[in-house]
Amino acid sequence: MVRVLSDSAVADCLALDDLLPVVREAFVRQGRGEVERPDRPHFPVGAGLDGPDPAGTGLVMAAYVHGAAHYATKLVGVHEGNAERGLPTVNAQIALTEADTGLPAAYLAGTRITNARTGCIGGLAAAELAAGPVTLGLLGAGTQARWQARAVAAATDLDSIRVFSPSDSKRECAADLRAELGVAASAVDSPEDAVSGANVVVTATTSTEPVFPGSALDPGTLVVAVGAYTAEMRELDHTTFDRASRVFADVPEEVAEIGDLLGAEVDADELVSLSSVLEGDAGRSSAEEILIVESVGSAVLDAAAAEHVFERAEERGIGTEVSL
Repeated sequence: MVRVLSDSAVADCLALDDLLPVVREAFVRQGRGEVERPDRPHFPVGAGLDGPDPAGTGLVMAAYVHGAAHYATKLVGVHEGNAERGLPTVNAQIALTEADTGLPAAYLAGTRITNARTGCIGGLAAAELAAGPVTLGLLGAGTQARWQARAVAAATDLDSIRVFSPSDSKRECAADLRAELGVAASAVDSPEDAVSGANVVVTATTSTEPVFPGSALDPGTLVVAVGAYTAEMRELDHTTFDRASRVFADVPEEVAEIGDLLGAEVDADELVSLSSVLEGDAGRSSAEEILIVESVGSAVLDAAAAEHVFERAEERGIGTEVSL
């Protein structure tokens, strides 16, 4: 029997307070080499449906954490045009397979899991590397920006949020976060207004151009960039990297190939693994340092998070069992 979990069933089994330590452990295991994580292909999809141009990007992400009962395979679609349709930009499904038999175990709606585990990257980074209570500058006002704010709130002492987006969505985002998190949250008129005075800046966009000027950063700021994952995508400018003391990366060899690093001419050997921060081997040396955390995401986090949700679902009898 295969347990099928809809998005609402996943929501019933997922809480950030419980997920943060799961994601932390997955990062540590990845840093120690105790995982299997094959290359993830990404490819244009939809060309020929409504003209010659692709409609979006398809990705396949698979991983196994040694000793886990299941391995995961995630199918992802990134379609920027979905915003105009009132649909999520990122959609995902996750298949869990028994590691000892190869039999299918579960099929989960994966978008919420993806958003939550990605949010946990920002939350963990802020918990480890932010100096003092968090004033959050949020660049982006979509679904992932909200999850970043939620995870930072769950992991740190979050004082206030300033949201910037080129669209009016920033006002709705700020109002929703203010009501949900119970902290001061406001929409601001420029990227500089979001960044100046913040000690944590999170970028969660699909931009191909830098989304704020690095000159606006205060000393001691932690910058967490989670939006760029291809060579064409870019959120951070050259100045931000010039001012940073260190650049941490969730998957250094992949981060080295994204637009942020290529545009700033930062080499892979200059990157420090984020897992080393969680192991206590690296971190902040002074309150005045500007630090960067770059994330492209890792299927290892999907595998750990999906198994966590699946185990909660089995314990509580949530979801629908079907025979394949």
